[in-house]
Amino acid sequence: MKQDMIVILDLGSTENTVLARAIRDMGVYSEIHPHDITADELGKLENVKGIIINGGENRVVDGVAIDVNDEIYSCGIPVIAIDHAPAKCADKYDTIPSDDVIKAFVFDTCKSEANWNMKNFVEDQIELVRRQVGDKKVLLALSGGVDSSVVAALLIKAIGKQLVCVHVNHGLMRKNESEGVVKLFRDELDANLIYVDATDRFLGKLENVADPEQKRKIIGGEFIRVFEEEARKLEGIDYLGQGTIYPDIIESGTKTAKCVKSHHNVGGLPEDLQFELVEPLAQLFKDEVRACGIELGLPAEMVYRQPFPGPGLGVRCLGAITRDRLEAVRESDAILREEFAKAGLDKKVWQYFTVVPDFKAVGVRDNARSMGYMVVIRAVNTIDAMTATIERVDYEILERVCDRITAEVPSVNRVCYELTKKPVATIEFE
Repeated sequence: MKQDMIVILDLGSTENTVLARAIRDMGVYSEIHPHDITADELGKLENVKGIIINGGENRVVDGVAIDVNDEIYSCGIPVIAIDHAPAKCADKYDTIPSDDVIKAFVFDTCKSEANWNMKNFVEDQIELVRRQVGDKKVLLALSGGVDSSVVAALLIKAIGKQLVCVHVNHGLMRKNESEGVVKLFRDELDANLIYVDATDRFLGKLENVADPEQKRKIIGGEFIRVFEEEARKLEGIDYLGQGTIYPDIIESGTKTAKCVKSHHNVGGLPEDLQFELVEPLAQLFKDEVRACGIELGLPAEMVYRQPFPGPGLGVRCLGAITRDRLEAVRESDAILREEFAKAGLDKKVWQYFTVVPDFKAVGVRDNARSMGYMVVIRAVNTIDAMTATIERVDYEILERVCDRITAEVPSVNRVCYELTKKPVATIEFE
């Protein structure tokens, strides 16, 4: 069933996602698009019932006030403007109006139907993917994380064996993660899965690289190179599938918002990319991705697993990556996950992990002075990854985690707990 859509045009607002989620909560699908979308581009979107021009503090770009194309006002679709006063638009609001006003616009003015749900979304995306791909093949980067797993399941339903999954072990995976991905997708889900161990290749490229953005771009670029090499071994690969979700796009920068950090599947892609992208989850928030996974029949333990960044432990081994600190991150993270699971926190806390900074602190081991690394624990809760709060973990649990890490990871002599919300911090350290 085709879902009605309300299009939000980003004219510099910092609350586009708030508005989009409010409309989706009413049962109507909403997408956010750039302010300079043309009438032709708008016409290619299906079932658009209304347009909200969402102005804001970022409406002035490089000293020039931006605006939507004039043709948008005369395209025959109801339009309202927020924090923007165009002469051609009769309905204007200084700030985002109340839910009742938005609801009246969505249902009374636009005549939208409340038909936004995951069943309809999945059906629509399957049809769109089939239309886009035809009889060609899609190469998918399958990390085994929530986003890539859900997009894999959706693409399998859409195009079956035309999907070729590639799992690249870049040496930055969590403990036993690559083995688990192979077992689940190749052995249990019967996916076309190619396994590539590129540990030495990635770590070689990352040697002595300390800048977080440079690390992300190296990892993203090298991923694509690996895919291109695998694609050359196959026939008919024209598309690259990705588990890009909306927070990835927002944080990587839009036409009216500065980059927070590049995501390997957005800001880290090379300009000479040889594939057309297939990104069926690109308009979903994280909680919606999980709901999509359940609708697709994926097991709950997969859908609600820990989020994991595309660059992997590369952005949790802070600064220039070394193999000993990388191992310290991997082992301490495994201990943290094991202890949180024992305490039932794995079902309560949205994301938790360890990081290891690139310096040592003095400590005592075997009755002698020793220099060791510091492990920092971070545990946060969020709905859409745009903001996050800190989990108040019981001290006895933290003490048990600390004792295990310092006992089982010889290179570590200190464990700290990080307390900063997002904002002002981001969820990851790099």
